[in-house]
Amino acid sequence: MKQRRLRDLEVSAIGLGCMGMSAFYGSADEEEGVKTIQRALELGIDFLDTAQMYGPLTNESLVGRAIKGRRDAYVIATKFNYRMDNAVPGDMSTVGPQDGSAEHVRNSVHGSLKRLGTDYIDLYYQHRVDPKVPIEETVGALAELVAEGKVRHIGLSEAAAETIRRAHAVHPITAVQTEYSLWTRDPEAEVLPTCRELGIGFVPYSPLGRGFLAGRFASPEDLDEGDFRRTGPRFTGENLKANLGLAEKVKEIAQEKGVTPAQLAIAWVLAQGEDLVPIPGTKRRTYLEQNAAAADVELTKDDLARIDAELPKVAGERYDEAGMRTVNR
Repeated sequence: MKQRRLRDLEVSAIGLGCMGMSAFYGSADEEEGVKTIQRALELGIDFLDTAQMYGPLTNESLVGRAIKGRRDAYVIATKFNYRMDNAVPGDMSTVGPQDGSAEHVRNSVHGSLKRLGTDYIDLYYQHRVDPKVPIEETVGALAELVAEGKVRHIGLSEAAAETIRRAHAVHPITAVQTEYSLWTRDPEAEVLPTCRELGIGFVPYSPLGRGFLAGRFASPEDLDEGDFRRTGPRFTGENLKANLGLAEKVKEIAQEKGVTPAQLAIAWVLAQGEDLVPIPGTKRRTYLEQNAAAADVELTKDDLARIDAELPKVAGERYDEAGMRTVNR
């Protein structure tokens, strides 16, 4: 597996999003999740992405199990945001409000360290920007964790360009994580250029359009009960009909290249710059192995121009109205 740099943090060119092993995407097999994380390292994928929110709490524990005895071989990224004071593992209804205060930053890290079974976190993100707390306070507390050795690098997720600038002025930001794919290209307007201006790495999540671009489902009925995509704006009604055409075009181009639709989608993200490290999520070794092979797919200038010219625009927002209020802040 090729390597890339997120500022001064070296990671595999493709990471592994672990969220679906525990949350949001319906049923999950914890043992298969552990084996998928361990198989990732065999394939050269050392960059794992988790969060307190995933489960809640259970995904960090799963990752901790999987990396036991090999901790230093992995680069672990996790995230804090919502208060977990009364959170019951696996019960989203027990999660508290978001809190970007310095006190919460300091308290949150200890829980993550314990669940992950480690004494340091390679990359610690604020999962969503808290509009009630100045970003300078949040990042100042994160900087203290770096000084203490509990955190090695700081990141932001779904932050607006101006917020990134303010945060970076307090302490160097290593990476910004935002949804980015063939059907979510809004970071190209401001966020990605700002990261490049400041020398910050960029971590696209959901590079497969939450599995839709990979052709893994074509209707909400194809998904498990409890899968949040069943009611997502892009996966229902007229938006779904329009977006099936987009997925079909990805499939068509992929077939002509002799690759899977998922590999084409990941290769497209990789082709957008050496400072991007996509983290396709999966809970199965089979899909992990297919995704890893995308690092060797070469897209020519003609391929990229054709994709730009022929792919229809996506229909619908990424999240519902409440979810959209939490991004690009």
